[in-house]
Amino acid sequence: MTKIFIAIIVFCSTLMKAQNNVPAVLKIMIEQEKSWNNGNIPEFMKYYWKNDSLMFIGSKGITYGWQKTLDNYLKSYPDKNSMGTLHFAIEYTKELSPTSIYIIGKWQLIKDKPVGGHFTLLWQKIDGKWVIVADHTS
Repeated sequence: MTKIFIAIIVFCSTLMKAQNNVPAVLKIMIEQEKSWNNGNIPEFMKYYWKNDSLMFIGSKGITYGWQKTLDNYLKSYPDKNSMGTLHFAIEYTKELSPTSIYIIGKWQLIKDKPVGGHFTLLWQKIDGKWVIVADHTS
């Protein structure tokens, strides 16, 4: 009976520890909003995995790589005025492991004509830093 009790305590403490990472990632997303709203796409992009395996899935298909994703953002949003004001609304979070978090939400850009949609992000902790490794935005 004692072994079962200890196993339950270990299992529950593991679950509680896993749930502690979601607020850290949500805080990063607030920083991303601020960077975007300040017109700073490179700062916004620092939370994406700086790797050729980064995946960004949008209306034009899959883009691989951090640099290509940055280039596409800079082409689509050449100045602060074209960027508008970004707002995220989080709808679902799931910590898959202590190093992986799945987030679904809505995005909205307020500008002349407001636009928006949904996103799915896969965050991973790589080298001690939380980064987006896959972004599906529509």
